[in-house]
Amino acid sequence: MASENENYEKLIAMFDAWLSMEKGLSANTVEAYNDDILKLLKYIADRHRCPEEIEEADLHEFLATLYDLGISARTQARIISGIRSFFSFLKITGKVKDNPAALLKMPKLGKHFPDILTVEEIDAMEAAIDVSTYEGCRNRAIVEVMYSCGLRVSEVVSLRISNLFLQEEYIMVEGKGSKQRLVPISETAITLIRDYLAVRGDVNVKSDAEDILFLNRRGSGMSRVMIFYIVKDLCEQCGIHKNISPHSLRHSFATHMLEGGANIRAIQQLLGHESISTTEIYVHIDCSYLRREVVNCHPRSKLMR
Repeated sequence: MASENENYEKLIAMFDAWLSMEKGLSANTVEAYNDDILKLLKYIADRHRCPEEIEEADLHEFLATLYDLGISARTQARIISGIRSFFSFLKITGKVKDNPAALLKMPKLGKHFPDILTVEEIDAMEAAIDVSTYEGCRNRAIVEVMYSCGLRVSEVVSLRISNLFLQEEYIMVEGKGSKQRLVPISETAITLIRDYLAVRGDVNVKSDAEDILFLNRRGSGMSRVMIFYIVKDLCEQCGIHKNISPHSLRHSFATHMLEGGANIRAIQQLLGHESISTTEIYVHIDCSYLRREVVNCHPRSKLMR
């Protein structure tokens, strides 16, 4: 494995030099392409393949995985541009005979997904919430949990108190098809959940909602529509003029993790995605590995270090 990593490093170093000297690209673009190609190489290595063996079908599957994770079209376009340059370099230097990236198409930069929020925009949204009220305390916890854990709206409204393992810094999430998964949770989200739990008793909890974490003022579970309006209202208050929905927080989680250097398999596991051809590979990933990925790659965890 060490020699394989060394070979990758040498290959990337040669690619960087080619981009800088032959293509005249800026240092920032070279660094971005470098990171993107490393993600591809790690993805391929998980499949026990080397760069010289990559075929067009492998690249389409890699890009389909990015799409499935909710990575923005703009980020996908940059990654494709980097892949095209990488295989042009490999062909020019005689390391591959054919260019499997020659026919890759750029995604349309339209409204395939809600826009991605920046960390600063999410911070602004949370700062705009009045936490002196029950609703404000609850809403800030909701926004942070969705962003820190990459949850679907349906997973947030169904989150149960009995599935919070805050001491261990994990939560149990019930996703599509009633499939459960453990997701690491940040210290920031834990603090906000505890603040909310301290005032949750202020409402008259309905008997069928005693274990539901987030409740409306009437003591019942919240609806997905309620959370949609909460997020939309916060964006308006902060002057964020983007195509935003609650799912934007989930997509922002995936994009920020990817940009932070997280392994794509780990992001799949954290989001509860099942890839058609790789489910068996990542289904048994050690949860401690997922925690390391979040601590090392998520903006919230980086701020705590």
